[in-house]
Amino acid sequence: MNPPRCAAQARIDSPLGPLTLAATDRGLALVWFDGQAHRTAVVDAPLAPQHPHLVLASRELDAYWRDARAPFTVPLDPPGTPFQQAVWQALRAIAPGAVASYGEIARRLGRPAAVRAVGAAIGRNPLSIVVPCHRVLGRDGSLTGYAGGLARKQALLGREGALRAAA
Repeated sequence: MNPPRCAAQARIDSPLGPLTLAATDRGLALVWFDGQAHRTAVVDAPLAPQHPHLVLASRELDAYWRDARAPFTVPLDPPGTPFQQAVWQALRAIAPGAVASYGEIARRLGRPAAVRAVGAAIGRNPLSIVVPCHRVLGRDGSLTGYAGGLARKQALLGREGALRAAA
């Protein structure tokens, strides 16, 4: 995925490894783990951790690490197609501690036959953690792909208390 034209970027530490955050003037555009699939190696934006969207995102991610029920209110501006945007919006409706399948997301969008397209959009989510694609499981409840790695997906679900729901 090519990153959007961002105004600023920052690097922050997390319990699951370093994260790169990037923002446009409209909102948070990227939250990527190091080594994450479907990301570019470089974000073409100045290192400016004082950018208001990055400050708020950093604070909200810190709050999430303390309490997985902490909400994300930072404005979002991820790059994506209208279909991807709809999928990512549907993911934001999955509460911490809850999970959904790819098929459930497709049905929520009124596109029950679009399970593979939904899966592709979820795999291209540029806002790890903030847009909770880690809360999506396979039809049988299995931990399927996560661009940040299955170990991180399992850790995030465990932090949120969702592994019991997934079992």
